[in-house]
Amino acid sequence: MAITLINPGGLPEIDAYRQVSIATGSKLVFVAGQVAWDADGVTVGEGDLAAQVERCYLNVGTALAEVGATFDDVAKLTLYVVDWTPDKMPRLMEGITRAAAKLGAAPVPPASLLGVAALDVPEHLVELEATAVID
Repeated sequence: MAITLINPGGLPEIDAYRQVSIATGSKLVFVAGQVAWDADGVTVGEGDLAAQVERCYLNVGTALAEVGATFDDVAKLTLYVVDWTPDKMPRLMEGITRAAAKLGAAPVPPASLLGVAALDVPEHLVELEATAVID
């Protein structure tokens, strides 16, 4: 495995992710922002943040699998959430938890969450991009 995740002393431990990832692999994998589309391009979970977050994580998992990677190889995640407010955190975490159960792994690399005004189409509430490192 090319990624080691840590929470350095002196920084807060956050359950949803680790503060630092150390990459030792030789290939970088950049996964384009994934939205809540199924394989046919149909939006999953319209109006449901948790369902869309879950689908975004599953789509990233599919992209990673295509190149022989998993969430264990992810060095950084970036989430873009439409009209983000802190009261949406429980629904976001619900989606991540559901995806983790289906993926068989807890996706906890360093992550950034950015509130945005809109995404590609009005029905998309969240987009997730990933950077991974593999040997």
